[in-house]
Amino acid sequence: MGRMTTPASDPSPASTYDPAAEVVEICRDLIRMDTTNYGDGEGPGERKAAEHVASLLEDVGITTELWEAESGRTNVLARWGGDQGEPMLLHGHLDVVPANADDWQVHPFSGEVQDGQVWGRGAVDMKDFDAMLLSTVRARAAAGQVPSRPLVLAFTADEEAGGHLGAGPLVEAKREWFEGCTYAVGEVGGFSTTVRGRRLYLVEAAEKGMAWMRLTATGNAGHGSMRHPDNAVTHLAEAVARIGRHPWPVTLTPTMQVLMAVVGELAGVEATPENAEELVEEFGSASRMLAAVLKHTTNPTMLEAGYKVNVVPGQATARIDGRFLPGHQEDFVATLHELAGPHVEVTFDSLQAGLETSYDGSVAEAMTASLLEEDPDALVAPYLMSGGTDAKHFTKLGMRAYGFAPLRLPEDLDFTGLFHGVDERVPVDALEFGARVFDRFLGKL
Repeated sequence: MGRMTTPASDPSPASTYDPAAEVVEICRDLIRMDTTNYGDGEGPGERKAAEHVASLLEDVGITTELWEAESGRTNVLARWGGDQGEPMLLHGHLDVVPANADDWQVHPFSGEVQDGQVWGRGAVDMKDFDAMLLSTVRARAAAGQVPSRPLVLAFTADEEAGGHLGAGPLVEAKREWFEGCTYAVGEVGGFSTTVRGRRLYLVEAAEKGMAWMRLTATGNAGHGSMRHPDNAVTHLAEAVARIGRHPWPVTLTPTMQVLMAVVGELAGVEATPENAEELVEEFGSASRMLAAVLKHTTNPTMLEAGYKVNVVPGQATARIDGRFLPGHQEDFVATLHELAGPHVEVTFDSLQAGLETSYDGSVAEAMTASLLEEDPDALVAPYLMSGGTDAKHFTKLGMRAYGFAPLRLPEDLDFTGLFHGVDERVPVDALEFGARVFDRFLGKL
């Protein structure tokens, strides 16, 4: 079929198919499949959800392949679309972080619909986007409305633990699947915030780098009643305090310069590094995420030392979750070693570079147009995400990466607080909105 470039050439979902028809039920079904990733090799794995995804695609004539780096850690690959233009990757992950059912109002793996929202672990991270993608693809495939651009669909394992059993080895073992892909579109972008009464959709164009580090301090072991100036616990505690309290300076990357300029215009001021932290507060609850992308962050998360109160240990360890701005890895790591001091060794359990691409070109234009066609009075801008996604692995193959899982959200919903949080949930109408927007996006490729 011909290349669809304008709304006029894009078939009307109301008259030909409904891209949102299955999105809620697919999301609920995926949530009910426990794919908890504990990050230590334990857990049920992704196989059940992967087989379900494969069956949904096979059901509409899309051939799939399942691939595992380890037994049960299952990834799904599929090809779809036409033959006009360069291939594009659309990707989502199937695993979720743990959830303690006792802390929740509803069971985290029930997929219950309550108060107009779908509840459960993965509702926003990221079985909602998996459902949008599947619902839209199934509707288009059944109606014969195939995008002109060739598409690679990937549903991955292990994203919540860095992708080391998912996208990481997948791009090496199955590199031929991604041959020629110039763009990767995945999670955590396209959701709305409200700034001074205007709805603003944030499309992810950048991610902070990830540095999960281990601090190891050594000293002289001995009896707790004696003097021990070379004390491993003291060395470690001082290093952890220095790193955890370090006042990292505000640095606006190109993506955040664009976003701050948009917010500054709404606020009637010129955006600068000096007023960036104040401007971020305009985002309300979303400032939790956005304030973290104005500078590097280093959060101590784990401590371990000793085995008896009157024994000074010879070694003590700590774990720190570090996130650094894209393009600034070298100075971040150098500063960490300096802050750790001479008695503490810094090693990295996972060190993944940040990524950033400009928000321009036909794909960015298609995302913006798709959102504005469903919400004409809104604004659209790129943003830098504080966390990480599988995009870090796919960009190693030269792809430009965006996060585009569109959701029109109520102003009073603390959306960013739901990521990995208790009572994770997504509004039903936001899911349906996202499927319609993503359908428009596919029609413009």
